[in-house]
Amino acid sequence: MLKFIDEYRDKGLCADIVEKIKAISKKRLKIMEVCGGHTMAIHKNGIHKLIGDNIKLISGPGCPVCVTSVEDIDMVLALSRIEGLVICTFGDLFNVPGTGSLTLDKQRAEGADIRIVYSVRDVITLAKEEREKKFVFISIGFETTAPTAAAAIIQADQDGLDNFYILSLNKTMPRALKAILEDSRTDIDGLICPGHVSTIAGTDMYNFIVDKLRIPCCVTGFEPSDILTSIYILTELAEKNQAKLVNAYKRAVKAQGNEKALSIMEKVFKPSDVQWRGLGNIPDSGLALKDEYSRFDVLNTFKIDRPTSISEKDCICGDILRGAKVPSDCKLFRNICTPSNPRGACMVSSEGSCAAAHRYGD
Repeated sequence: MLKFIDEYRDKGLCADIVEKIKAISKKRLKIMEVCGGHTMAIHKNGIHKLIGDNIKLISGPGCPVCVTSVEDIDMVLALSRIEGLVICTFGDLFNVPGTGSLTLDKQRAEGADIRIVYSVRDVITLAKEEREKKFVFISIGFETTAPTAAAAIIQADQDGLDNFYILSLNKTMPRALKAILEDSRTDIDGLICPGHVSTIAGTDMYNFIVDKLRIPCCVTGFEPSDILTSIYILTELAEKNQAKLVNAYKRAVKAQGNEKALSIMEKVFKPSDVQWRGLGNIPDSGLALKDEYSRFDVLNTFKIDRPTSISEKDCICGDILRGAKVPSDCKLFRNICTPSNPRGACMVSSEGSCAAAHRYGD
């Protein structure tokens, strides 16, 4: 396995690809990566510093926690204040600030029952072991994680669980990409498509970007040579004014995606309108439970008092997520906003643009 991974980290191979990129790079190009894993890998390996001055890499809405709106964070915080309700979530949501810099971490310090889990199946187990309590899984993620939430709902239904719920904050990628790329304020010459999302959803969902918007797309993996190869492909296409979709991650991604995972997701979820941080409300870009599973929707059982949501003053996470600005443009970055004192979602998650830039000195 290590040998297999090392093939994609070979220093000589990466250096060769860098030279090929520089040899064909003549135009000023903006290439957006739309995956938090890609963002972290680019900064960790210094790829943005290797490819020359003509190509600028910018981050898009690829971090699920980052694109979760302040309104939705406030809704999670409101749920955590309901007595007898146990909130279960992944660790990277724990310190995302809502209105007034309130976080789940602070709520737990005040006595709320909030637990970090590694999988939604952990919540199923907890619900079976502690039947006197009611458990809520905060389901955040794109097409990559939505099938696991769907599978848990199916299992809970089969097991007859009446103390398990979810808050579905899941989102799907195509309509968000459409919103960004059609925005007159956005000027993107190429798109590095998300690797993890593509393993589930496939490459066909990017056809409209190539066919209608005439922007070249490349699906790729997460190792240095993967990302450099995608940059080379997109640079070559942009230099030739060609819009094509290239799958450079064939070892993991198929055109039709993971059909079993997609069928499970389709069985449980239906499209819904949802709020994205920085992008606003995007119709049919979220996932809501279908009617036959609506009893597992926590909002159908518990009523919450939602405060008026107010975003952190001077935080530009929204602009960063749509590719309009970079972390260093923010007056809070490395000043009062750090991983130990995050003022915005992009500094909290390990896949956030600000966290990556801070960690690797950009």
